[in-house]
Amino acid sequence: MAQSKVTIYAALAANLAIAAIKFIAAFFTGSSAMVSEGIHSVVDSSNELLLLLGIRKSKKPADSLHPFGHGKEMYFWTLIVSVLLFGLGGGMSVYEGITHIMNPEPIVNPALAYLILAAAFLFEGISLIIGVRDFLKQQKLKVSFLEKLKLSRDPGFFVVIYENSADIAGLIVAASGIFLSSYLNIPEIDGVASILIGLILSAVAIILIRKSHHLLIGQRTYSYMVEGVYKIVSQDANVIAVQTPLTMQMSPYEVFLALDVEFKSSLSGKQIVEAIANLEKLIKNQFPEIKRIYVEVGKLSEGDVK
Repeated sequence: MAQSKVTIYAALAANLAIAAIKFIAAFFTGSSAMVSEGIHSVVDSSNELLLLLGIRKSKKPADSLHPFGHGKEMYFWTLIVSVLLFGLGGGMSVYEGITHIMNPEPIVNPALAYLILAAAFLFEGISLIIGVRDFLKQQKLKVSFLEKLKLSRDPGFFVVIYENSADIAGLIVAASGIFLSSYLNIPEIDGVASILIGLILSAVAIILIRKSHHLLIGQRTYSYMVEGVYKIVSQDANVIAVQTPLTMQMSPYEVFLALDVEFKSSLSGKQIVEAIANLEKLIKNQFPEIKRIYVEVGKLSEGDVK
């Protein structure tokens, strides 16, 4: 979690600086795409602050009303971030583009806009590199980068990476819109660029909303962890059968595990308790993210066994 906070702080610093210079460029050039990009960076900055709030709230200890802790606070605030990105970022950019098309104004001093976009591209690129580097250090799955991003349960990484990628795509679209508007003397093109930026933001927001939805309603943890737990339990000498482990991602680094296990009938109650304690120790040693384990002891039917 600490590493993802570094990524968020880096993105926040970059977006605050970029938002300021984009609005300055929009003021002096009259570019609709630059206004959209400025709105985009302001929304991104707000999103980073909400992610930091989510991290802080998710660390609150369990209480009588929330016996499993507050880990899912992180995913709730990720959902809020996604909705803001869709509504404010995407919606306002599309609105700004439509307004510019209906009331086109020629772009003045495009050279300043290019300079500002180049600086923004540099800041966004640095932020993205930091985010990807830290994400790859934390994410040990042996799959492609895109698959790692798809499977990630840590919003501190995947939200920032998706947002920074959208930022860079938006900068390219904005630069293209300004160039074509100036070169062809068709100011409406700049408005079209603003609409395209809004659509990019909306597409990324929809991806993040889907991820937040799955995590909030109880998505299981990584497959390798489920398979690893099953292997540990099924290979125990005291176990006759075990049902497929049930897991729930409670926060980026906190997993709840439920096991349905049938032990040898020759074991006494005390021996079963000791066997369960041994299994919990082995599981937590191999998978420290599993914080809570519930074991139901009983006789499993043939259909229950994996």
